[in-house]
Amino acid sequence: MALELAIILPTLNERGNLVPLVERIEQALGRDGWEVLIVDDDSADGTADEGRDLAREDRRVRVIQRIGRRGLSSAAIEGFCATAAPFVAVMDADHQHDPALLPDMLASLKAGEADICVASRFAEGASPEDWDAPERERLSGMANRVARAITGVELTDPMSGFFMLPSSRARALAPRLSGIGFKILLDLLATSDAPMQVKEFPLNFAARREGESKLDRAILFDFLAGLYDKTLGRVIPTRFALFGTVGGLGVIVHYAVLAVLLGGMTATFWKAQLGAVLVAMSFNFWLNNWLTYRDKRLKGWGAVLAGWAGFCATCAVGGFANVAVATLLESQGLFWALAALAGILIGSVWNYALSSRFVWGRF
Repeated sequence: MALELAIILPTLNERGNLVPLVERIEQALGRDGWEVLIVDDDSADGTADEGRDLAREDRRVRVIQRIGRRGLSSAAIEGFCATAAPFVAVMDADHQHDPALLPDMLASLKAGEADICVASRFAEGASPEDWDAPERERLSGMANRVARAITGVELTDPMSGFFMLPSSRARALAPRLSGIGFKILLDLLATSDAPMQVKEFPLNFAARREGESKLDRAILFDFLAGLYDKTLGRVIPTRFALFGTVGGLGVIVHYAVLAVLLGGMTATFWKAQLGAVLVAMSFNFWLNNWLTYRDKRLKGWGAVLAGWAGFCATCAVGGFANVAVATLLESQGLFWALAALAGILIGSVWNYALSSRFVWGRF
């Protein structure tokens, strides 16, 4: 039987889930006509090695191990471009998505009933009872309302991570997809020039079998970053916009700390200013690590402390560039406010470039 369907499984620490999931996929689709692409974000638990062990015994399984890259959306895009199957599905490897839906979704696409099939947690007949995550359920409901307004597509669950579409359509959209974060379906729907015809399938959303969730409390910010990227991301890079936003919040923190130290203590100005600078830089580092660079997040005390020290050094260099450029421009007759703004922009770009390279990147 010819290859018809590729199932992309973006993974992060899912070692114990792979074998039973492939067995469930086989039960749903039969022995032939499909393949599984495990796109692993260099899991610490050896998920990629487990996938390779499985692939040696089962030619329907392939592994893409990614080094220095993270995120479900970008993993799905790599999967779109790595298969010859005419149809492609994306689903979680944690057993929360039921493979039993795959045959009906495939049949619907082959019959021309839809451009994309989506498994919905909120469609009539679906049940999220086993999800046991009321906070995420509330976030999903709010995000769904915003997503419907952005995409113009009426869906009960546009934030679903389980869907299927023709591979040619996915690859055609791939160059314009942002690849940011975890909501690839929203990216596809928002990028398509013409609204996609969608068919939903009710999903009984199960509890995670084992392993580590790819989502965290930054999911709402991740969602907002995705929306920004689809609207203004071509003007100002999304990560730089996030970095600048964090810097703006850091200015507020700086002045708040400075006011407290000067108002409630006997500290001289330079001591208060030094304390405010250290607190603001620490705040900026923490928020950037949690949000701006969440796909490259530093973990463990050693990595975090080294990253904090590198970030402080980077900011010191950027601060020097800020002052030097502003002073030079002001001395050449430029209005002081414009000179200061130019210095801030130069310092911000410098800090962003060095931080991206030497704190959250690779030497």
